[in-house]
Amino acid sequence: MRSSPCQHRSWIFPRDPDFLEKAGPVLDLYQGRWEGKLLEPADMVISADAKPSIQARKRIHESAPPAAGRGQLIEHEYERMGAVTYLDAWDVRRGGVIGRTERKGGIKPFDRLVWQVMTKEPYASARRVFWIVDNGSDHRGKASIKRLQGRWPTLILVHLPVHASWLNQVEIYHSIIQRKLLEPNDFQNTAALARALNDFERNYNQIAQPIAWNFTRQDLAELLDRLDQQTSHNQPLALAA
Repeated sequence: MRSSPCQHRSWIFPRDPDFLEKAGPVLDLYQGRWEGKLLEPADMVISADAKPSIQARKRIHESAPPAAGRGQLIEHEYERMGAVTYLDAWDVRRGGVIGRTERKGGIKPFDRLVWQVMTKEPYASARRVFWIVDNGSDHRGKASIKRLQGRWPTLILVHLPVHASWLNQVEIYHSIIQRKLLEPNDFQNTAALARALNDFERNYNQIAQPIAWNFTRQDLAELLDRLDQQTSHNQPLALAA
Protein backbone atom coordinates (compact mmCIF):
# COMPACT_ATOMS: atom_id res chain seq x y z
CA MET A 1 0.00 0.00 0.00
CA ARG A 2 1.44 3.32 -1.07
CA SER A 3 1.53 5.91 1.67
CA SER A 4 0.04 9.36 1.12
CA PRO A 5 2.39 12.33 0.92
CA CYS A 6 2.64 14.50 3.99
CA GLN A 7 0.20 17.37 4.05
CA HIS A 8 0.29 20.53 6.09
CA ARG A 9 -1.57 23.78 6.51
CA SER A 10 0.00 27.03 7.62
CA TRP A 11 -1.66 28.95 10.39
CA ILE A 12 -1.00 32.05 12.49
CA PHE A 13 -1.57 32.33 16.21
CA PRO A 14 -2.72 35.80 17.37
CA ARG A 15 0.05 36.68 19.81
CA ASP A 16 -1.43 40.06 20.73
CA PRO A 17 -3.47 39.64 23.94
CA ASP A 18 -5.53 42.66 22.84
CA PHE A 19 -6.25 41.26 19.38
CA LEU A 20 -10.01 41.69 19.69
CA GLU A 21 -9.76 45.16 21.21
CA LYS A 22 -7.52 46.33 18.35
CA ALA A 23 -9.30 44.57 15.49
CA GLY A 24 -12.80 45.33 16.77
CA PRO A 25 -12.84 49.02 15.73
CA VAL A 26 -11.84 48.04 12.19
CA LEU A 27 -14.68 45.54 11.95
CA ASP A 28 -17.01 48.21 13.34
CA LEU A 29 -15.90 50.57 10.56
CA TYR A 30 -16.74 47.89 8.01
CA GLN A 31 -20.22 47.83 9.54
CA GLY A 32 -20.49 51.63 9.33
CA ARG A 33 -19.86 52.42 13.00
CA TRP A 34 -17.21 54.17 15.05
CA GLU A 35 -17.11 54.28 18.85
CA GLY A 36 -20.66 52.95 19.02
CA LYS A 37 -22.15 55.54 16.66
CA LEU A 38 -23.18 55.30 13.02
CA LEU A 39 -20.84 56.93 10.54
CA GLU A 40 -22.14 59.98 8.75
CA PRO A 41 -22.46 60.10 4.94
CA ALA A 42 -19.50 62.50 4.79
CA ASP A 43 -17.22 60.04 6.62
CA MET A 44 -14.81 58.03 4.45
CA VAL A 45 -13.12 54.74 5.26
CA ILE A 46 -9.86 53.74 3.55
CA SER A 47 -8.09 50.37 3.74
CA ALA A 48 -4.46 50.87 2.71
CA ASP A 49 -1.37 48.77 2.27
CA ALA A 50 1.53 48.08 -0.07
CA LYS A 51 2.26 45.10 -2.31
CA PRO A 52 6.06 45.09 -2.26
CA SER A 53 8.73 43.65 -4.53
CA ILE A 54 6.59 42.98 -7.59
CA GLN A 55 9.09 41.68 -10.14
CA ALA A 56 9.11 42.40 -13.85
CA ARG A 57 10.10 39.12 -15.49
CA LYS A 58 11.03 39.34 -19.15
CA ARG A 59 10.59 35.95 -20.79
CA ILE A 60 13.51 34.90 -22.96
CA HIS A 61 11.07 33.87 -25.70
CA GLU A 62 7.95 35.79 -26.66
CA SER A 63 4.74 34.46 -25.13
CA ALA A 64 2.15 32.88 -27.41
CA PRO A 65 -1.49 34.01 -27.06
CA PRO A 66 -4.29 31.52 -26.31
CA ALA A 67 -5.45 29.43 -29.25
CA ALA A 68 -8.12 26.83 -29.95
CA GLY A 69 -7.72 23.90 -27.59
CA ARG A 70 -5.03 25.46 -25.40
CA GLY A 71 -4.30 28.39 -23.17
CA GLN A 72 -1.54 30.96 -23.36
CA LEU A 73 2.01 29.64 -23.71
CA ILE A 74 4.57 31.26 -21.43
CA GLU A 75 8.29 30.57 -21.68
CA HIS A 76 9.56 29.12 -18.41
CA GLU A 77 12.88 30.99 -18.35
CA TYR A 78 13.04 34.72 -17.81
CA GLU A 79 15.30 37.66 -17.01
CA ARG A 80 14.71 39.72 -13.88
CA MET A 81 14.17 43.33 -14.98
CA GLY A 82 13.77 44.89 -11.54
CA ALA A 83 10.91 45.26 -9.11
CA VAL A 84 8.40 47.86 -7.93
CA THR A 85 6.16 48.41 -4.93
CA TYR A 86 2.47 49.11 -5.47
CA LEU A 87 0.82 51.20 -2.74
CA ASP A 88 -2.94 51.52 -2.76
CA ALA A 89 -5.96 52.73 -0.85
CA TRP A 90 -9.27 50.86 -1.10
CA ASP A 91 -12.45 52.88 -0.49
CA VAL A 92 -14.43 50.66 1.87
CA ARG A 93 -17.76 52.49 1.67
CA ARG A 94 -17.82 53.43 -2.02
CA GLY A 95 -15.66 50.78 -3.65
CA GLY A 96 -12.71 51.52 -5.89
CA VAL A 97 -8.99 51.92 -5.44
CA ILE A 98 -6.41 54.71 -5.66
CA GLY A 99 -2.87 53.49 -6.14
CA ARG A 100 0.63 54.42 -7.16
CA THR A 101 3.79 52.57 -8.14
CA GLU A 102 7.08 53.36 -6.42
CA ARG A 103 10.59 51.95 -6.70
CA LYS A 104 10.28 50.79 -3.09
CA GLY A 105 8.12 51.26 -0.04
CA GLY A 106 8.77 53.40 3.02
CA ILE A 107 7.50 56.45 4.86
CA LYS A 108 7.85 58.91 1.99
CA PRO A 109 6.13 56.70 -0.63
CA PHE A 110 3.28 56.01 1.81
CA ASP A 111 2.96 59.71 2.60
CA ARG A 112 2.71 60.38 -1.12
CA LEU A 113 -0.18 57.91 -1.32
CA VAL A 114 -1.89 59.69 1.58
CA TRP A 115 -1.41 63.04 -0.19
CA GLN A 116 -2.77 61.56 -3.42
CA VAL A 117 -5.97 60.49 -1.64
CA MET A 118 -6.45 63.34 0.79
CA THR A 119 -6.17 66.07 -1.87
CA LYS A 120 -8.80 64.38 -4.05
CA GLU A 121 -12.56 64.66 -3.68
CA PRO A 122 -14.56 63.46 -1.85
CA TYR A 123 -11.77 62.86 0.66
CA ALA A 124 -10.47 66.44 0.62
CA SER A 125 -13.75 67.78 1.97
CA ALA A 126 -14.76 64.74 4.03
CA ARG A 127 -15.67 65.20 7.68
CA ARG A 128 -13.42 62.29 8.71
CA VAL A 129 -11.23 59.93 6.72
CA PHE A 130 -10.43 56.71 8.57
CA TRP A 131 -7.26 54.97 7.35
CA ILE A 132 -7.05 51.27 8.24
CA VAL A 133 -3.44 50.07 8.14
CA ASP A 134 -1.28 47.23 9.43
CA ASN A 135 1.91 47.61 11.45
CA GLY A 136 4.32 48.15 8.57
CA SER A 137 7.28 50.38 9.29
CA ASP A 138 5.94 53.18 7.06
CA HIS A 139 2.86 53.71 9.27
CA ARG A 140 3.61 52.00 12.58
CA GLY A 141 2.72 53.14 16.06
CA LYS A 142 2.16 56.50 17.69
CA ALA A 143 4.81 58.23 15.60
CA SER A 144 2.81 57.60 12.43
CA ILE A 145 -0.37 58.84 14.09
CA LYS A 146 1.36 62.06 15.11
CA ARG A 147 2.90 62.51 11.66
CA LEU A 148 -0.20 61.87 9.58
CA GLN A 149 -2.91 63.28 11.79
CA GLY A 150 -0.79 66.37 12.41
CA ARG A 151 -0.58 66.93 8.66
CA TRP A 152 -4.18 65.97 7.87
CA PRO A 153 -6.61 67.10 10.60
CA THR A 154 -9.51 65.00 9.27
CA LEU A 155 -7.44 61.80 9.03
CA ILE A 156 -7.87 59.12 11.71
CA LEU A 157 -5.28 56.33 11.58
CA VAL A 158 -6.59 52.95 12.76
CA HIS A 159 -4.06 50.15 13.28
CA LEU A 160 -4.88 46.48 12.97
CA PRO A 161 -3.15 44.13 15.41
CA VAL A 162 -0.19 42.04 14.31
CA HIS A 163 -1.12 39.04 12.13
CA ALA A 164 -4.39 40.56 11.00
CA SER A 165 -3.77 41.20 7.30
CA TRP A 166 -6.74 38.90 6.63
CA LEU A 167 -8.93 41.66 8.10
CA ASN A 168 -7.56 44.34 5.76
CA GLN A 169 -9.95 44.70 2.81
CA VAL A 170 -7.30 46.04 0.45
CA GLU A 171 -5.67 42.60 0.56
CA ILE A 172 -8.65 41.30 -1.42
CA TYR A 173 -7.78 43.71 -4.22
CA HIS A 174 -4.16 42.56 -4.00
CA SER A 175 -5.29 38.98 -4.55
CA ILE A 176 -7.26 40.11 -7.61
CA ILE A 177 -4.32 41.82 -9.29
CA GLN A 178 -2.13 38.85 -8.43
CA ARG A 179 -4.46 36.41 -10.18
CA LYS A 180 -5.63 38.54 -13.08
CA LEU A 181 -2.58 40.67 -13.88
CA LEU A 182 0.61 39.29 -12.36
CA GLU A 183 0.13 35.61 -13.20
CA PRO A 184 1.73 34.88 -15.54
CA ASN A 185 4.37 37.56 -15.07
CA ASP A 186 5.68 38.72 -18.44
CA PHE A 187 6.81 42.37 -18.49
CA GLN A 188 9.65 43.87 -20.49
CA ASN A 189 10.69 46.24 -17.69
CA THR A 190 9.41 47.99 -14.57
CA ALA A 191 7.91 50.82 -16.63
CA ALA A 192 5.71 48.32 -18.48
CA LEU A 193 4.76 46.73 -15.16
CA ALA A 194 3.82 50.11 -13.68
CA ARG A 195 1.68 50.94 -16.71
CA ALA A 196 -0.07 47.58 -16.44
CA LEU A 197 -0.86 48.17 -12.76
CA ASN A 198 -2.21 51.63 -13.55
CA ASP A 199 -4.30 50.39 -16.49
CA PHE A 200 -5.72 47.52 -14.46
CA GLU A 201 -6.63 49.89 -11.63
CA ARG A 202 -8.40 52.28 -14.01
CA ASN A 203 -10.36 49.48 -15.69
CA TYR A 204 -11.23 47.79 -12.40
CA ASN A 205 -12.61 51.03 -10.98
CA GLN A 206 -15.24 51.05 -13.72
CA ILE A 207 -16.84 47.96 -12.18
CA ALA A 208 -15.66 48.19 -8.55
CA GLN A 209 -18.21 47.89 -5.78
CA PRO A 210 -17.92 47.86 -1.98
CA ILE A 211 -16.91 44.46 -0.63
CA ALA A 212 -19.79 42.51 0.89
CA TRP A 213 -18.11 42.11 4.27
CA ASN A 214 -20.13 40.14 6.83
CA PHE A 215 -17.48 39.24 9.44
CA THR A 216 -18.27 41.29 12.55
CA ARG A 217 -16.68 42.03 15.90
CA GLN A 218 -18.94 39.38 17.44
CA ASP A 219 -17.82 36.82 14.85
CA LEU A 220 -14.20 37.54 15.74
CA ALA A 221 -14.91 37.19 19.46
CA GLU A 222 -16.51 33.79 18.86
CA LEU A 223 -13.61 32.70 16.64
CA LEU A 224 -11.06 33.67 19.28
CA ASP A 225 -13.06 31.80 21.92
CA ARG A 226 -13.00 28.68 19.76
CA LEU A 227 -9.28 29.16 19.21
CA ASP A 228 -8.67 29.32 22.95
CA GLN A 229 -10.66 26.15 23.46
CA GLN A 230 -8.86 24.31 20.68
CA THR A 231 -5.36 25.36 21.71
CA SER A 232 -6.06 24.36 25.30
CA HIS A 233 -6.46 20.83 23.93
CA ASN A 234 -3.41 21.14 21.63
CA GLN A 235 -5.60 21.29 18.54
CA PRO A 236 -4.72 24.54 16.74
CA LEU A 237 -7.47 26.36 14.88
CA ALA A 238 -6.19 28.23 11.83
CA LEU A 239 -6.80 31.95 11.60
CA ALA A 240 -5.15 32.24 8.22
CA ALA A 241 -3.87 29.84 5.61
